[in-house]
Amino acid sequence: MGSITNEDAIKKIARILRADRKNVFNVCERMEDVTGRKNVPQKIMEENELLTEKALSSLGVRRDAFHFEVYNSLIKRIKENDEKIFKLLKEPRSISYEGCKTLLNFAQEISGVPEGFFLKREKAEEFLRNQPPLKIIEALGYSGVDELLEKEELYQVFSALRFLEDMEWLNNVFFAQYNDLTVDDFEMRPIEVKVLDGKWLKAAEKFLKKKYHNVSHLKELGIIFVIPLELKVSGETMRLFSLVLHYLNEVTFYSRLFQKYSEKPEVFSERLISSLRGDVLDERFPEGKVADWMIVQRYLAKDDEYDWRLFEPHVNPEALHWSKAEQNVADFSKRFPDAGLDFWENLDYAGDFFKTEAGIDDLVSLNLIDTVMSLVMDKEMIKYLYHHQEALWNKLFMEYVGGQEKMEEMIVNDFTKGYISF
Repeated sequence: MGSITNEDAIKKIARILRADRKNVFNVCERMEDVTGRKNVPQKIMEENELLTEKALSSLGVRRDAFHFEVYNSLIKRIKENDEKIFKLLKEPRSISYEGCKTLLNFAQEISGVPEGFFLKREKAEEFLRNQPPLKIIEALGYSGVDELLEKEELYQVFSALRFLEDMEWLNNVFFAQYNDLTVDDFEMRPIEVKVLDGKWLKAAEKFLKKKYHNVSHLKELGIIFVIPLELKVSGETMRLFSLVLHYLNEVTFYSRLFQKYSEKPEVFSERLISSLRGDVLDERFPEGKVADWMIVQRYLAKDDEYDWRLFEPHVNPEALHWSKAEQNVADFSKRFPDAGLDFWENLDYAGDFFKTEAGIDDLVSLNLIDTVMSLVMDKEMIKYLYHHQEALWNKLFMEYVGGQEKMEEMIVNDFTKGYISF
């Protein structure tokens, strides 16, 4: 049976997830009845132990090391990785497309993302003409929307809406136009990755403080955009590379959703808007519905680490996109073995508790993005764990249903409902 019992494995999973032990036990028992797959928690925790031991061995750290020793070794490793890919990717500088085109081209190549189902260019332009972005027009000194669209690239203007226009106007006025969208307003075309012109940087400062990074995306347009900013901190290249990979996978996922929504034209716009808003169930399931899994399409812990939905059974598409991005990073390492990026393969849900010097157990995440974001935010003393925890919820679900592809299929099929039931 291995070194850990199934019951002990459930206890440990619940502890990592900060979830009620009885709740986790009940959902595992029910999933076992439904799927016939037994001892899944035990299998996951035995894998976790093997992955942890392998990672510690690679880092040259003992299994009984203090928390700070493990954490510092991970930070050191990500710094080394960052330095190597900085050179491999021709010293990218995210202040222009030319400055980081090697990084962006590699990201698009290794992610292998296909074309997607996105809003037509002429429809996007129509929206801007109907509801001119007055703050953008004023900031750039133009006489009106006609001059704006004549002198500025359409998708750069659409990207700037997110960080320059007032959110209340954006949500209640501009995006209200989306209520009238139809399937015919969408088309198949390639995903585009852009670096915005330098003129947008000053306008983006507030946005950057909120997001903690300079990459974002427009799901409905199939656009990923980089705000031209150098953070000049260790880990910046690794962070940029992994974020672009993440968004490539995320935009592809939402394109798949939009195509599914197109099968029911009468509710197309309603479902589109809901997915763009990031709607999540806000009511608890009735007692006894222990096999229902919420679909939580945001990292709720970014806003409230005690949000009740974090402790209930759920799957997280964001964590799925990161899992794919981390596999892309490992694939990159196959082409450039000296980069050492294979270290991070399969570690998205891996981690364990290590003693502090005061003898208190403290969780260490082996997740790539938790580690790189912790490095970038080192001066602010911010330590990331939630990518690892959300990946563990996904891992538990996918082991019961038969793998990542099956989980993604179920998420897409039940996305509008907001939960998966058995």
